Amino acid sequence: MSELRIEGLRVTVGDTEILKGIDLVVPAGEVHVIMGPNGSGKSTLAHALTGRPGYHVTSGTATIDGVDLLTLEPSERARHGLLLALQQPLEVAGVRPVDMLVAAGADATTVAERVDAECERVGLRPELLHRFLNVDLSGGERKRAEIVQMSVLQPRFVVLDEIDSGLDVDALGAVARRLQDATQEWGCGVLAITHFRRLLQELVPTAIHVVSDGRVVASGGPELAATLEEHGYEPFRRTA
Repeated sequence: MSELRIEGLRVTVGDTEILKGIDLVVPAGEVHVIMGPNGSGKSTLAHALTGRPGYHVTSGTATIDGVDLLTLEPSERARHGLLLALQQPLEVAGVRPVDMLVAAGADATTVAERVDAECERVGLRPELLHRFLNVDLSGGERKRAEIVQMSVLQPRFVVLDEIDSGLDVDALGAVARRLQDATQEWGCGVLAITHFRRLLQELVPTAIHVVSDGRVVASGGPELAATLEEHGYEPFRRTA
């Protein structure tokens, strides 16, 4: 079975070590959720996995089926099956999403049709995906648009950096249902970073992992979210 495997990942930003030895395995077709207090390293993990400049990996590996992503350029990581959905998707004037998808490997003869079909599934007006990327879109529309792009590209693994941020209840439900379906339709593995339990009311996690001070300090099933809601992160905090 295909898997995203992270072992001993340590990452610094500037002179500060943020991740201090992350170990995590996300099998294909499963939903793994990362939760933790602010500053614990959740978004750093997403940026390090996808190769954002400024995030320096000092040790450890992150592999998909034995291929170390950390040795690849960001574009090669994407071609190998890793996709990042940003917390705040950027505007890119002059680039249409349909053209970007073709450049990323989608079939040029069917991409427009597939975009329209996926827009319908998440309740997004198709014409918004034929404009320039994210220009004049609301925050919720941008998040839905990212899920449309994901569904067209069908990556092996998707990292979601607070996909629920800025979404109303209806949009959150539509996005979560599409993600859940993706785990079945092509075995997409999902690594979702979130602060809020409300995402988990729509997206059913296989496992929840609590990150504190740059390490995974607890893992469990969906019941762990209830514990966090009742007691907060204080019982899981650790200091260097």
